[in-house]
Order: sequence, then C-alpha cells, then structure tokens
Amino acid sequence: MRLGSGTFAAGCVVIEVLGVALFLRGFFPTPVFSGAERQAESPASEPSAGASSNWTELPPPLFSKVVIMLIDALRDDFVFGSKGVKFMPYTTYLVEKGSSLSFVAEAKPPTVTMPRIKALLTGSLPGFIDVVRNLNSPTLLEDNVITRAKAAGKRIIFYGDETWVKLFPKHFVEYDGTTSFFVSDYTEVDNNVTRHLDKVLKRQDWDVLILHYLGLDHIGHISGPNSPLIGHKLSEMDSILMKIHTSLLSEERDTLLPSLLVLCGDHGMSEAGGHGASSMEEVNTALVLISPAFERKPGDIRHPTHVQQTDLAATLSIGLGLPIPKSNIGSLMFPVVEGRPMREQLRFLHLNTVQLSKLLQENVPSYEKEPGFEQFKVSERLHGNWIRLYLEENNSEVLFNLGARVRRQYLDALRTLRLSLSKRAAQYDVYSMAAGTALVLEVLALLLLSVPQALGSRAELDVPLLSPVCSLLFYLLLLALAALHGAVCTAARSSCYLCSLPWLAAGGAMALTAALLCAVVSALTRTFASGTCLSQNPPQSTSRWSELDLLSFLGTVGHVLSLGASSFIEEEHQTWYFLINTLCLALCHQIYRNCFLGDDCAPQRCPHMGEEFDGVTVALQGKRAGPEGWELSRVPADPSSLEALRGPERWMVLASPWLVLACCRLLRSLNQTGVQWAHRPDLGHWLTSSDHKAELSVLAALSLTMIFVLVQKRCSLTSKVAMAFGLLGIYCYRAAIGNVLFPWQQDNKDISKGITEARFVYVFVLGILFTGTKDLLKTQIIAADFTARTVGLWEIYSGLVLLAALLLRPHNLPVLVLSLAIQTIMTQFIWRPLRHNVTEVTVMHYWFGQAFFYFQGNSNSIATVDISAGFVGLDAYMEIPAMFLTAFATYSGPVLWASHLVNFLTSEASSSSALSRACFCYALICSTPVSVYIVLVTSLRYHLFIWSVFSPKLLYEGMHLLITAAVCIFFTAVDQTNTKS
Repeated sequence: MRLGSGTFAAGCVVIEVLGVALFLRGFFPTPVFSGAERQAESPASEPSAGASSNWTELPPPLFSKVVIMLIDALRDDFVFGSKGVKFMPYTTYLVEKGSSLSFVAEAKPPTVTMPRIKALLTGSLPGFIDVVRNLNSPTLLEDNVITRAKAAGKRIIFYGDETWVKLFPKHFVEYDGTTSFFVSDYTEVDNNVTRHLDKVLKRQDWDVLILHYLGLDHIGHISGPNSPLIGHKLSEMDSILMKIHTSLLSEERDTLLPSLLVLCGDHGMSEAGGHGASSMEEVNTALVLISPAFERKPGDIRHPTHVQQTDLAATLSIGLGLPIPKSNIGSLMFPVVEGRPMREQLRFLHLNTVQLSKLLQENVPSYEKEPGFEQFKVSERLHGNWIRLYLEENNSEVLFNLGARVRRQYLDALRTLRLSLSKRAAQYDVYSMAAGTALVLEVLALLLLSVPQALGSRAELDVPLLSPVCSLLFYLLLLALAALHGAVCTAARSSCYLCSLPWLAAGGAMALTAALLCAVVSALTRTFASGTCLSQNPPQSTSRWSELDLLSFLGTVGHVLSLGASSFIEEEHQTWYFLINTLCLALCHQIYRNCFLGDDCAPQRCPHMGEEFDGVTVALQGKRAGPEGWELSRVPADPSSLEALRGPERWMVLASPWLVLACCRLLRSLNQTGVQWAHRPDLGHWLTSSDHKAELSVLAALSLTMIFVLVQKRCSLTSKVAMAFGLLGIYCYRAAIGNVLFPWQQDNKDISKGITEARFVYVFVLGILFTGTKDLLKTQIIAADFTARTVGLWEIYSGLVLLAALLLRPHNLPVLVLSLAIQTIMTQFIWRPLRHNVTEVTVMHYWFGQAFFYFQGNSNSIATVDISAGFVGLDAYMEIPAMFLTAFATYSGPVLWASHLVNFLTSEASSSSALSRACFCYALICSTPVSVYIVLVTSLRYHLFIWSVFSPKLLYEGMHLLITAAVCIFFTAVDQTNTKS
C-alpha cells in the first residue's frame, strides 16, 4: 500500500506518543509503600532487658487541639526574612520571643500542592507523576495522619483548597472547599476560609482544624514574589494567625493539655512566581510550631533549623497520640518533645525507629546489612538496659548519661534509616519502560529508513501493511513476547502496569511491537537490496550537501547529544540561541556569496528535495507602502543568483540576517531563563514592576498595533475587522485586571477579573478560526481557487496569533511581535529569493519555534509554566479548557511557527508533495530527540538530578511530542485538502 510521506509520518508519531506514554507510566514510579496492613496492630512495646516493661500502649497525646494553618507558597524568607519583619510582626514576635519552634522545612520536587500535602500527612515521598495528578487529585489510599485521627475518633474540620476534600472525601465532620486552580482570584479564595473562623473558634466540638489559604500562591502566579500585593497578603495572614493564637490561649485555661498551632507552607515560590522545580526559593518553606509547651527561658534565642517536610507527619502523630503512618520516612522533630521526661523522649524515638525499620524490611531484601538497621538494634539494646535501670528506681547520674547516649543513638539511627529509605523512595517499572522504549525506537528506525522514499520525487512510501502480519517472523516474535510477558507477570516481585492490563490490551501492545519490528526488518532488507543494485550501477550525481544542510544536521545531532548532561538541560535555551545565531550567520554567508560571486559558487541542491520550487521563480516587486507591498510576483528569472536585484530590495536581502540577529538579541534581554542566570534582572522584570506600568502600557499598545499590521495583510475584510476588535479587547482585558493603564485612567481603581473582556476576545478568535476553516473546507468540497485555500490557512494562523496575544503576559507581547516580524523577513528576503528546499525551510521553522519557546521565559523547569493563562476568561475552574489554554500559552512559539510553515509551503510551493515532505521532516526532527532522550534517561535513572532536572524535561518532551502529533495530523489534513482541490 502506498502512503504519502505526511500520512506515514503522522501515523508514526501517533504510535510514538503511545510508546512515550507507556514509558512515562513505568518511569514515574510509585513511592516506597508498606504493603502490610498494620492499622489494627498494637504498638511496639517498650524495650526491656531482664525486666518486663509496663508501657505497651501508645503514649497519651501531647496536645488537646491542633490547628494547621497552611499558607500556599509560604517560602521561608516570607516569615524569617525582611518581608516577615515588615509585614508579619506578630508572627515575627512569636518566632523570636514567643513560645514557638521555628524550622525551614525542605520540600522535595515536584513542588506542587497535591504531592506536598501527601508528604505532609503521610511522611512519604510522592511520585513525580503526581505533578500531573495535581490537576485532579484522587482519593488518598495511603496511610496518613488524617485517616489515623479519624479512626481514633478525632473530629476534624477543614476550610480551604478543595484538594484536601478530594484526597480525604469522608474524613471531615465539616468542610468548605475552594477551587485552587483559579489563580486570578486572590481575595475571595481566602475570605471563604476566614469567614468561618469566628464561629469555629468559639466552639469546642473539634480536635483538629485545618485551614489552607491560597491567595499568596495566586498572587505569585499573577505578578511574582516582588509584587506589592504580597505584603498586603502577608499582613492579612499575620492578623489571622494572631486571631487563632489568642483564641487558643484563652481556651487553654480550661484544658489540661496545651494546644498546638502549626504555621506552614506546602512549597515555596520562584523568583518568577511559579513553583514545581527544585530551586532554593521553591523547596524551602516556613514551618512554625506555636504552643505553650514550648516556653523558653529569658534570653533563649532560637534560630530556624532545617528539617524535611516529611518530618511533620511523625511529629503530628506523636503530638496527637496516634500511630505513625506506616509509609512514613520522616523522623520526629526532636525539639517538640525535648522538654518531656527522658522515658517519654526515648519512647517516642523508639516508636519512630521501629516504624522506619519495618518499612525498611518490607522494601529492602538485605535490610539486616543496612547501617540504619544495625544502629536501630544497638539503640534498642541500650534502651532496654536503660529501662531496667529505670525500673530499679536508679536515679543516679549513670542513668542520665546512659539515657543521653541512647537518645543520641536513636537520633543517629533515624537519620541513617531516613537516608536509606529516601534513596529507595521509588521503584521503577522496568518492564513498562522497556516496552515503551522498544515502540519508540522502532518508530525512529522506521522514520530513518524511510528517508530516501519519503523525501523522494513523489514523496510516497510503499508500506507493506499485510506482509509483516503474515510473516513467520511476526508470529515467532509475538510468541516470544507473550512468553516474556507471562514470565514477567508471574515472577516479578512488584506489580507492573502491563501486567495489570487485560490480556487483550497487553496482546495488542505486543502485536504492535512485533509488527513494527517486522516492518523495520523489511525496510532494512529493502535498503540493503537497493544498496546492492546501486553498487553495481553507481549513479552519476554531482549533488552535494550545502553548508546549510550540514549545519542543520550537525545542529540537530549536537542538540540531541547535549540532552545527556544536566547542565545542558537546565540551560537548553543557550543551545537554541546559539543554533539560530549560527543559522543567521550561515544565511548571511549564503546571501553574500550569491550576491557577489554569482551562480558559479551557488550551492548545489539535492535532487528531488528542492524541485517543489523549480516551477515557481520569484523576484521582489517594486517597493510599495504598507505590508501589501511585500507580496512577490512570479517571473521567469533564475533566482539562484541575486545579482539581478538592485536598489532597496538588494540591500534588504543583504541586511535581513542581521535584522533577525538583532531581534533575537533583543528577545534574549527580555526574559532571563534557565537556572544560572534566571535571578538576574531583565527587561521583563523592569516592565512588570509597579513603577513602570505606564511604559508597559505604551509597549503593549504598540505591540498590539504591530500585530495587526503584520497579520492583517492576507486576511479577508471580515477577519481584519474581527482582528482589530479582538486586539482592542485584549488591551481592555489587561487594563481591567490592572496590568496596563487606560490613557484616561491612571490609577486603575476599578480592577476586575476581566472575564467579560476576555470572553469578548474569545468570540473574535473563534470567529476568525471558523472563517478560515470554512474557506479551507470549501476547497475540499468544491473546486475553489488557490486564493481561497491560502486565505483560509492564513486566517487560521491569524486566529492562533490573536489567542496567543490574549494569553501571553503583556510584557511578552514583543515576543509575539518579533516572531511575526522575523517570519515576514525570512519569507520575503531569505526563503523566497534563495529558494531553500522544503527540508531546509522545515528545519529553520522548527529551530525558531524552539527558540521562541525559551524567548517567552519558559525553561525545562515546571516552575516557569504560567498556569494563570489557563484561567483567562473563566470564572471557575474547568479542567479541559484550563489545560488547553495553559498548554497553548506554553507552546505558542512552536505552534505558531509550525502553522506559519503550513502557510508558507501552501502559498509558495508548486509541488503538491511539499507539505507531505515537510510533515515527514518535522516528525523526524521532533521524534529523534525524544527517542534518544528516553534511552538517556533510562541509563541515568539513578543520577543525582534525575527528579530535579531530567524528569521535568521528560514531561516537556512528552508534551512536545503530543503537540507534534497534532501538528502532523494538521499537515496531513491540509495536504489532503490540497490534493483534492
């Protein structure tokens, strides 16, 4: 069966998406989990040596009531730094002089809300894939403090982030959840929590009160940690904490036990306002324990000490008199029990150490050889000796010294056990990883082996669909894979994803793997056979690679190889900046050579790759005012040499690479990204500061005007009007939410959510997209002319540009403008005059699309994802629209450049196979880094930075491949439309 190159490439990318999804399902593992049910187990008895212990039950609780005040994105310097001194005076007083214990709690990546709540309450390290599950949290089945408290009869009340309600659906006697993802709201989302306080604090019918405030996190997403709104929000939180603390103090006169107020954050906040990665600002959170039990002596100065966020679960369990969650890998914060009698201190430490040792036994086969387990056994023996002396009522100094020694031994054992369990905090599903890798590599091999046919003169492939399935090799492979699957499923110590699937689904995956492998073998056989024939009759060809072809190949290979180093991944933007700068210099060399040396030194073009432009020769028209003057006329001249160009056109062609270089240099100064230089000031920080709102307003207005000028030239009249009103609506939306100013309104007193204005823009976006789609479909139904098809495609592109202008932050509008300007310059003065072939044009579009991904401030860190874009025009959280808008805003650069590639090839190429070849090239250069990176990540899965650097990049690559699949399907659909028309 013969398939077009585009159709074949689109099918390959779709299969590769399935392979990557399977690999991700196996790579992002489940955390260390205790499989044994110990809910009904009695607690470990106190050690004894020659005497029976009289302490076999859990110790009584240390606190009568516990209030957890969790402030989302409360990083440590918001409390312990200058901001805390200025905006949180009451909290600062409690930290410096009051009855409190201060800690800097370190959160492990991913630093997003749902995994951090799980870490706080289970004491375990959540899997990295929880960054995806954060969008729709499932019920928490793992043993945790809340479940233990409910089983013990504790009455729990919750107000705040509805993630808690999803995690614990039947645990609260009273609750009121608020949507956590609607980041445009930073006022009502906290007022909905505070409005319950006065009523609840006067009541006595609860034991645990949990308050989760979201406003601080939302302000960070909107305007960053340096926004003046941060100070107001911290002051609000300080007054709320003072209200809770004074209420608890007034009630403690009637209770035997003190209460505990926990002020904590789930994660921090990066300098850009996001979170999810592993920078110091994101992982260091404030943790303050406030209670009369922590009375300090005069002059006792306590500085915040560093602990792990997972340590809170064991501490809360001890404080409430509950068993420690069985999957906990944290250790008790010893200062909490430091004031208790020695016997109680040792009892608490023993319970924690026993729990960790049992978890170690369940997850490590050779647990007896672990240093932590050996230290635990030594500690237990010493503890038994101490108990024997204690029961003999020996109160000598020997007893105290031995107790101090046992305490130190327990603390050392806790640290060692925690370290051992943290190293084994995840178990990879190697079987699923191997199956996904096999699919991905088979697809890559098929694409590489199909290059000669796919980029040939007809851009078609002879794909045997039945021969692989009917071959003996297919059935032998299928039988071998089925035997391997059965062996793995019956012999594996831990369950894997493929083993949990029904045999029909697993069989389909095995059949697909076997069929692809047969297809690869068939393609290899055909290649070697054709190579033998060619060796007998060598072709007489003088074609050679041009410098641009060599740069494209070496640049792509170099980028792929750079993915094996964590530093190159963190600073990947530097790689793309270098590549496009080198590309501009190579284009400059090619233009100057053609202009001044003529045809004799013109680069040779490969046959069958540049001929789609052979029938379309172009030259510049005379200069006319306005964008319409940039159109090209088709004249029968040889454009391989640019000697015929004279006047301004010649100078514009000569200057175009330098103009592109200047635009790229300006864009690099707009947004610092990566890790090493992300903290340095840039134009974006300067524009977004409250002191420069007027300058940002002028820049936004000019940018929107330039967008209209650059886009409207090929639109229909209806789309031009819609574009003008849509851009005006964008400015009104930004003014409504307080980003920019109206000329007649300098203070923006009436700041709203801008929902009406954003929806006004959406109407025009959908209208333009509908108009373009209608024109495109018309060419498929009736024999419409060439103009209708090109106008329809351009209008779809214009609708995407308008949507990007709405979703991007106002200081990033120049990124969109310069992207359009570079596309115009490259089209008018480089691609058309030099007649680059489809492969070269496709590679250039891909490179510039990747560079613009970083120009808008993105990086390979999850913290740079602007989730506020997912709520533009929404008055409530809607999962699917929010995910689509966030993904489009993040990948607007690659999407717009891919869309422009379709427009350029459709309007310029005379060959009907141009789009098909472009689709194949695009799929190949996108699939290669993904395939190689999966192999690299598999080999580096025990690397020190696997979760902080390599794993976020893997998620980005998976999402990019999914977008590539959508792009290839769009390429194929347009190609089919062109063929039918």
